Amino acid sequence: MGEQDRGFHADRIRVSYWDALGNETVRYFAANLPDEEIPDTIDCPSSGLPAGRDKENPPSVVKLEPYKTHLAYVKERRTEEEAESLLEEALQQLRVRRGKLSATN
Repeated sequence: MGEQDRGFHADRIRVSYWDALGNETVRYFAANLPDEEIPDTIDCPSSGLPAGRDKENPPSVVKLEPYKTHLAYVKERRTEEEAESLLEEALQQLRVRRGKLSATN
């Protein structure tokens, strides 16, 4: 049971992409697909870097964002005064729930 027994096999083209580390990734596209519909860049599955069709000039990473913690994002949005106010409100609500303060204090 070969390929002839499995139905029509569409013509396709092989497109190679390279990342900055020299990794080659191959993608196959329909042969009748216009060239402008074939992507110029993809994400390389082995490195996660962008990969382009030009082996000599692979795309570079646009910008490396350093990892930020949740606290770093919060500090970008809040001033120290806002943070202290929010913390005090949260502690007040917690004390009320635990019965250490009445709701009127």
